[in-house]
Amino acid sequence: MSEPLKPAAELAAAASRPWPNEPPGYRAAREALLAEEIELRRHIARIAGNRRSLPLGGEVAPHYRFDDGSGRSLALADLFGPHDTLVAYFWMYGPERERPCPMCTNLVGPLAANAADISQQVALALVGRSTVERQRAFADERGWRGLAIYQSLGDEFARDYRTLADDGSEWAGLFVFVKRGGKVYLSWAGEMGMETADPGQDPRGAPDLAPLWNILDLTPAGRPSDWYPKLDY
Repeated sequence: MSEPLKPAAELAAAASRPWPNEPPGYRAAREALLAEEIELRRHIARIAGNRRSLPLGGEVAPHYRFDDGSGRSLALADLFGPHDTLVAYFWMYGPERERPCPMCTNLVGPLAANAADISQQVALALVGRSTVERQRAFADERGWRGLAIYQSLGDEFARDYRTLADDGSEWAGLFVFVKRGGKVYLSWAGEMGMETADPGQDPRGAPDLAPLWNILDLTPAGRPSDWYPKLDY
């Protein structure tokens, strides 16, 4: 049985210490915020536990095919390597795009930087509708290293897994697949989007995986409502 958690306010009070030259009122406000931050950490941990407790999702049909740039036609099961879990990010870089989506690019950069660490525990894949050669050329331009890149052959996977709409528009998708008994199942996929966005906010998941937005959330100005990252500045 896990040890009972101390009240967040009690932990905050024990950890709270003034910084140099703090003005009156700052410490009380910061300590109250610290208690909320502790509660947020606990809530994130509870959600992560709930995510791990999900039953197996649907079995992934074995006929979806992917190319790793070598000309081979691979099943999704082949993307796992030695692992039983695959985290796959389907980014918006279809053949009709001159350049990839800047928001996808902003997220993939940190994934690439952490790919060597992540791949010690799970398989990590970047999947797009463009050829691997085209995707790798952009990856080389950005200095991404050690990121497994695949092309989804045909659009059936993209359509079935909600990254390609009927009107041809692309959407990013983050997926966790697991292998059980030689079969592949969906474990979890991001489902927060336009329909789940709160008023005045862009669609976002929780927790937000992009360091950009997490850093800006720490600042007094917060996230700008009229600014987005670009591929070039």
